[in-house]
Amino acid sequence: MTDNIAEAFEHPEARARASGGLPDRLSLRDFIATADIGAFQEERGEVQRLRFNIVVEIAPLPSGLDDDVDRILSYDRLIEAVEAELSRERLNLLETLAEGVAARILAEPQARRVFLRVEKLDRGPFALGVEIVRDTALQAVQDAAPPPPVVVHLSPDALRAPDLAKVVGHHLSGGDPVVLTLGLPEEPRPDAGTEDARRRIALLAIEQNAWALAARDTRLKVVATRTELDWALRHGRPAVWAPSKIVLDTPGAPVALAADGAALALWLAELLGARCLIVHGTDTIPAGSRVPVQRR
Repeated sequence: MTDNIAEAFEHPEARARASGGLPDRLSLRDFIATADIGAFQEERGEVQRLRFNIVVEIAPLPSGLDDDVDRILSYDRLIEAVEAELSRERLNLLETLAEGVAARILAEPQARRVFLRVEKLDRGPFALGVEIVRDTALQAVQDAAPPPPVVVHLSPDALRAPDLAKVVGHHLSGGDPVVLTLGLPEEPRPDAGTEDARRRIALLAIEQNAWALAARDTRLKVVATRTELDWALRHGRPAVWAPSKIVLDTPGAPVALAADGAALALWLAELLGARCLIVHGTDTIPAGSRVPVQRR
């Protein structure tokens, strides 16, 4: 445990001696929540208990507070940060969860620095956890939102078109960050006895198309995680989406994939806040899109 973390959870007198002062702080101790979290297959679908300890250094309380709860950072905001991050997507790592919770707390105007410890309580007769310290200066850099992309969906017939290279090149030269999504191959897939297995096989089939497309143009890189996608958007790099990880880890992702896979393109476009979704080929886009859809 680092000195900073140790001091964060020390008695106030010990903290004052270590830091030379005692900033105002807000704390949440031994908050228990449950989540489906973990990198191992045996953890998927299994709810685990998580324990959170959070200490937030805050700006001095405003003068003339008048006992007004609306003028302070409320304890409830710490609980809401945990619950919002747990509901956002299924995660493999406690580190990712801790980063997300800390970022939400540091978005509050009064917050200055966050000390956060999160532990798994059901992996054995012990607690397994991570501890982080984050402050507003670092968070301002990390929170730079990626620009909204243009999502370009290529149906199987569009992939076979003789002018495919020209079509892709046109979108890459347009000035907007581009995410390319692929439809389901027309070749038959292995039969499977469960919906989960059929879903995973369909996602892998789309990923085969993604790798095949990326191999045709050195500018294209296959991306599989939200972190990779955000990095590509921030740096203006075109991305070809391999959907398995994001789809399987995100609550609310399409479960029963459409025969042509286009529902995934629409879902991703909405998830990324895309400027528009451009569809090449015959795949059918579901009605009710929250982003503009163009067909080419």
